[in-house]
Amino acid sequence: MKRVGKPVFFIVALLILVFTYTSLFGVHGQNGDNTITYIKGASDIRWGIDINGGVEATFSPDTEGVKATEDQLNSAKAIIELRMVNQNITDYELYVDYNQDHIIVRFPWKNDETTFDPEAAIEELSATAMLTFREGNEYATQETDADGNPVYKTPTGTTADTVILEGSDVKKAEAQMIQDPTTGATEYEVGLELSDEGAQKFAEATERLQGQIISIWMDDVMISYPTVNAVISDGKCSITGGFTAAEASDLANKINAGALPFKLVTTNFSTVSPTLGASALNAMEIAGIIGFILVCLIMLIVYRLPGFVAIIALLGQIGLCFAAVSGYFPFLNSFTMTLPGIAGIILSIGMGVDANVITATRIKEEVNSGKTLDGAIQKGNANSFWAIFDGNITTIMVALILMMVFGPTNILSWIFGPSTTGSVYSFGYTLLVGNIGNFIMGVGASRLMLKSISGFKCFRNKWLYGGAAK
Repeated sequence: MKRVGKPVFFIVALLILVFTYTSLFGVHGQNGDNTITYIKGASDIRWGIDINGGVEATFSPDTEGVKATEDQLNSAKAIIELRMVNQNITDYELYVDYNQDHIIVRFPWKNDETTFDPEAAIEELSATAMLTFREGNEYATQETDADGNPVYKTPTGTTADTVILEGSDVKKAEAQMIQDPTTGATEYEVGLELSDEGAQKFAEATERLQGQIISIWMDDVMISYPTVNAVISDGKCSITGGFTAAEASDLANKINAGALPFKLVTTNFSTVSPTLGASALNAMEIAGIIGFILVCLIMLIVYRLPGFVAIIALLGQIGLCFAAVSGYFPFLNSFTMTLPGIAGIILSIGMGVDANVITATRIKEEVNSGKTLDGAIQKGNANSFWAIFDGNITTIMVALILMMVFGPTNILSWIFGPSTTGSVYSFGYTLLVGNIGNFIMGVGASRLMLKSISGFKCFRNKWLYGGAAK
């Protein structure tokens, strides 16, 4: 067996433990009264209706007595659906009643919801979200928000008559964190990438209006009114306005989803109670911790040193599952965790335990057959690999099929547009991630650590691997 350096065990184990801790608890900082999330943890997960409850609302188009067409209702449904998908809300139900001109939607609360106000929750879905760039900053009315800040509403005069850009001219919107060069304070803005046509129109406007104001409006509310200091011809600009991280993200999502074809009014709304009860999540957490402790004890007692290494690998697999759900990785969006999603994590962890048990058993058998310790580890790893591979690869195939059929971008999207069946998708996603984590942690990392730790003289007693004591 090719030896692995002794420090490798400590390096790999430390990396796993740090990763697991940060994936479960996140990394947060404080900037004044605002909490800044550097790395998302389990507390940032958006739980499904079955665990945390949610909102049910009925929308109707405000078309001044004119019946909305079927195409308009379908367009509104598609935009609402896209808004939820953009916010990684996968556990939802959405229907259209064409006879009554109703759009009915059920979706879970946000992960940081404290007021549980259904009116506030549905506002992000029902807003028309018509983005416009206008010349000047003339407004008809001024109001005051809850924090005492002025709110300028309803464009008038030249501002009302001169539209420079619309939301359709925006190719992509993204929330960004910037730092004030003077004060060093962290601020949030929405960066915009314009289409070719939009970039040309904006370049012409900024050349014409140098030293003047271009105001930015969402529906009839002015959200920013910067002064033009230079010609902007690269098709990139930003929206500033003292946003929080959540506000910048919500605004970017609305812009990306597009404007509704008409204003929606809420005709009915209500809260939806969780089917599992308020204490179900805490009960599941306690049960999970107790179950994991029992598994660890069994692994230590039965498989000794390979069992200890397996425990570290299992911690890494658990961390990887939660990291893939919470949005820990920049390249993986968070999504709504439902009860079937938790079942997927539990099942994948069970398969991770099984993988380590198979490997430890094979090593124990080789040790008891008289092989040297290095030979037993090498032979045990080789004999167990394909059994683990076959079991996991078939499960991964099933998980991929579930995600392809029921995920946000699925094979049915070609016919019905973006949608998702959250409970099934959640199960498939966590099952997939968990099994990939099993290969990374339970096969790769655990074997690397075991080869490394077996190089220490104090850990070369065959009893530690299931054999008889020297």
